[in-house]
Formats: sequence, structure tokens, C-alpha cells
Amino acid sequence: MELNSVKEADVLIVGAGPTGLTLAVDLARRGVDALVVEKADGLFPGSRGKGIQPRTMEVLDDLGVVDAVRDAGGPAPVGMVWQDGARVGEHVMFEPAEPSEAEPYAGPWLLPQWRTQEILQARLTELGGSATFGAALTRLAQDAERVTADLSDGTTVLARYVVAADGGRSTVRGLLGIGMTGETIDPKPMLVADVRIPALDRDNWHLFPPSGDQGFLSVAPLPGHEEFQLVAQFADGDTPDTSPAGVRAVVAARTHLTADQVTDVRWASDFRPRAALADRFREGRVLLAGDAAHIHSPAGGQGLNTSVQDAYNLGWKLGQVLRHGAPPALLDTYEAERRPVAADMLGLSTRVHRGEEQRGRSTQQLDLGYRGGPLAAGAAGALAAGDRAPDGPLPDGPRLFDAFRGPHFTLLAVGTDAPLPQSLPAIVRVLRTGPYEPYGKGLFLVRPDGYVGWAGEDATGLGAYLARVTRR
Repeated sequence: MELNSVKEADVLIVGAGPTGLTLAVDLARRGVDALVVEKADGLFPGSRGKGIQPRTMEVLDDLGVVDAVRDAGGPAPVGMVWQDGARVGEHVMFEPAEPSEAEPYAGPWLLPQWRTQEILQARLTELGGSATFGAALTRLAQDAERVTADLSDGTTVLARYVVAADGGRSTVRGLLGIGMTGETIDPKPMLVADVRIPALDRDNWHLFPPSGDQGFLSVAPLPGHEEFQLVAQFADGDTPDTSPAGVRAVVAARTHLTADQVTDVRWASDFRPRAALADRFREGRVLLAGDAAHIHSPAGGQGLNTSVQDAYNLGWKLGQVLRHGAPPALLDTYEAERRPVAADMLGLSTRVHRGEEQRGRSTQQLDLGYRGGPLAAGAAGALAAGDRAPDGPLPDGPRLFDAFRGPHFTLLAVGTDAPLPQSLPAIVRVLRTGPYEPYGKGLFLVRPDGYVGWAGEDATGLGAYLARVTRR
């Protein structure tokens, strides 16, 4: 890219992590011109956000990458507790869950974050998009029509909207002066690293409890890959040594393994568990998503998942405003819907970290929704507007998720012959099916992100709702 060049885009996405890449993929399939910029020279190299929850698997299904995710990862193994070099018993890490017709994914699914990002980047490339690396944001200004962003590579970007997906230390959030309110969950620092330990079996998630002045250490095999993710807790005031020698020393001190049995240290970092929420998710034409908007403890595997779902919520709304004539006020619903969800997930992550709640149904994120929110209108059968739309079989072979897949709305008539409006926007597809218990009987307008936006026993009020989210 030439110095002092000027580029134009519908949306500038700052950050090429899971949030930014998910949003870029969603916008690309909607025909929205999005530019992704990342200050690092390449994709994040570590396993950090390794647990993909069932609801996020549904998102990845819709985006066309779930097969790649399933091929590259695997289910979480049973925990194995070690004491004095001997196995002393199994520990169930997650409450068991089985897939069903309505909920086809049971998780969590383990996949290192670097591989998730590779899969999303490949999908973005397939859709004609790309990411620019080595380009940090240095300046941001906006007016009523657009945002002007200067990058460290000499490029100026003129965009209709900017999305901050640049992590917990978000440059965008800092330039906007948006504060974060939160707390330190645990003063004890943590070390996380990707290591190779051929001497350790990959059948279990290996757990080494605290002993004396040593904190706990866990070693989780990353399915489909040769590495383990190592997590170690240190005493308050300690500074973890993230060098290869430091990582090896921790393993030798807290397990029956020797330092030289750690044959490779691929990546390492340290952090202090914290929970924080941005004071607002929007400033004019700039919106915050992912860790730029909320910072979680890694316990419970909620951070990456909540971030991906931020992008999924925002993507269809930007698409409707930029390509389908929806009122710009539709973007106001992003913060109204996602900030309460993020706050709830912060509380859940904190409780799991402190041992006050188990990793179970609540961490799967299947029960999250937007009931009572600004885009939830009506109820019918077994569902109210704002609920997640369940999957299920269709008489002609495909499943409901197959019918929902893509950037459109679906008007679903379940077990009813209620008449439908003669004229509907082109982006709304109509599907009639027989009775199905997870829905009951009624009409359901399923949003592009898989939630029921409007529901009723007949079509009364449907036209008014559609006028809020698309051009008639």
C-alpha cells in the first residue's frame, strides 16, 4: 500500500481477532465493503480462547465454517488429577450435554484461537475480503457523514462506520475516551502457554492442584494439534516468567515432569483475571465489540464466544442499514441488546472463576436472548420474540438451520395456515412447516442472527416490525 494513500470503505474494522474476522465474514456475504486492519504483523499465534460454546458453533455454522472447525478441533477430555506423580482420580470439567433436534451442538468444542482465526480468515478470503497487517490506528475523527482514520502505514481510511475489535487495550476506545468499569477478579497472576510435552498422554486434561506456596497448574491437550495449553497460577505479587526457560521451570516445579520433557514452547503470556465493561458501546459512527467492550476471566470460556456473538449481532444490522435501506436507528439496538448480555456473561465468568458456579448449561450460551429488548415484538406458541430460534427437521429433508443459513430473514409458519402479507421485502424468505414442539403453533420472523424478532398467531404487526429493520 502506498504511503499517504486514501482508501474508502463502508466499514473499517480495527483488529483481526475472532471478533473482527467474524464481522468481516458476515459483512462480506452481505455485499458490504469492509476493510480489516491489524497492528500486528500477522494473526494472533496462541491458543488463548480455546473453548467454543454451542451457540457460537451455531454462528459458525451459519457463516459456513463449522465443518472446518469440527475437523480441526475436538470435545473437551475428562480431567485427570495428579498428586505426587500419580493419577488420583478423574474430574469432570463440564456438565455433560447431548445434542438434540433443537440444539444440534453440545459443547464445548476445543480449538486453539490461532486456528479459529485461520479458519475465519480463509472464509473471508473465499468471500473476496482480506485483512491488512502491520497497520495500527493512530488517529480517529468523525462527523455526521463519515469517520476519518489514520493508520501507521501512512494510509487514511474514510469509512461510514468504524468497529473497534482491537482487544482489551483498545486504541479506538482510548481515542474516544470511553471508560471501562470493572474489578480485579483475582490478584494472583496467571501464565498461559502453548507447549509440546510428548511424555504426557493426550487422553485427559491434566490437573495439578496447588501445593505449598505453588499455585495450580493445568495442561489441556488441544485436539487436532500437537500442543497442550498450559495454565499456571502464581502468588499475588509474583511476575510469571514467560520465557521458554521460565515455562519449563514451572512445569518441573509443579508436576512429575522434567524441564527437558517440555520439548517446545510455542507461545506464552501472562495476565491478571479481570472483569470490566465499557461504559458505552457506541460513540457516533464508531462501535465497540469483543474485548474492546468487555474483558472476562477465561474461566467458563465466555470471552471469545461473547465477542463472536457481538459481531454476529452487529453484522446484520450494519448490512441492513448500508445495503437494505433500514433506518440508521437500527444500530442503536446493538448496545441495547449486547451490553446487558456482556454484563451477564462477566458475572458468570467471575462466578465460575471463583468456584461459585459450575461450567454447564449457563456457559453454553444457548439460553441467551433478547426478550424485552428493542427488537423483540410479540409471542406465539412456545416462543417469545427475543428467543433463540431452535433447529429442527423439515419434511423435505433440510433442517431449519439450513433454511436460516445466509444473510436473510425467515418468516416461519409453524403448524398454521394463517395468511401472510402479499408483499414482503426481498430479503424475507417464507417457509411453512408442520407442527413442531419447540416452536408450538404460530408465525415467527427469524432474524439473520437466528433469534425470533417478531412472533404472532397471525400477521398483525408484522409490517410495522419489518419497517424498522428493512426497506419495504
